Amino acid sequence: MQGDETAPTDLIVPKGRTSGKSPSPRYREIKRYILDEIKSGRLIAGDRVLSEAELTTQFAVSRMTANRALRELTAMGVVVRRAGSGTFIADTKPIGHMIEIRNIAEEVRARGHAYRSRVLLNETILADRSSAALLDARVGTRLFHSLIAHHEAEFPLQLEDRFVLAAAAPGYAEVDFTVTTPNEYLTRVAPLEKVEHRVVARIPDEEVRSILGMRSGEPVLVMTRKTWSGGRLVSHAVLTHPSDRYELTATFEVAAD
Repeated sequence: MQGDETAPTDLIVPKGRTSGKSPSPRYREIKRYILDEIKSGRLIAGDRVLSEAELTTQFAVSRMTANRALRELTAMGVVVRRAGSGTFIADTKPIGHMIEIRNIAEEVRARGHAYRSRVLLNETILADRSSAALLDARVGTRLFHSLIAHHEAEFPLQLEDRFVLAAAAPGYAEVDFTVTTPNEYLTRVAPLEKVEHRVVARIPDEEVRSILGMRSGEPVLVMTRKTWSGGRLVSHAVLTHPSDRYELTATFEVAAD
């Protein structure tokens, strides 16, 4: 993927257009094009978006690049991908309740810093009453449970404690999460349809404090994220961040009346 972004042909202008702006990576150009179509009203909720093949032709890019653009728009909740039907503009959501789904590895690298992860746990379990309730599943349902510490340079930035419905992402337990992230993998195999966030501040217990390299009494920001795909709840993640190393932000535009 990185090779596709840094090659000399990385910078494009859609067919029939010229650009006086600084060129951007190809997948971002495609994302911006689709977002501009929505902003202008040329695409509305329910409209079909160009397929990967059509984007590949229109923007003269690889299928991988077109796929990445659509995957990231899906993760943002802008589009919905339906197997066998295509990609469609998602229904409008109340923007005040939205926090963008971002891949933490890309966040760190975008700041020019090195990213690495420590996989503390990635196992297959049968749901007990507690874990079953997290995913609205039955007791005994096959789940995956992972615990991963994400680092920016040498500093722990996030502890990710995630339960995943095995039927929705059957290869999860075999993924090397030092190479990719759960966010990247799940976006690919279980395209996002709905997301629910809850954010609280609290004082962490000793285990979390030790993993994140924090002093006693320091607070954390805890985001609970539930995601749905294929009409079912597929992932429940608790993302814990040292409050002095992380902030949650959202940027949006409000259309004029």
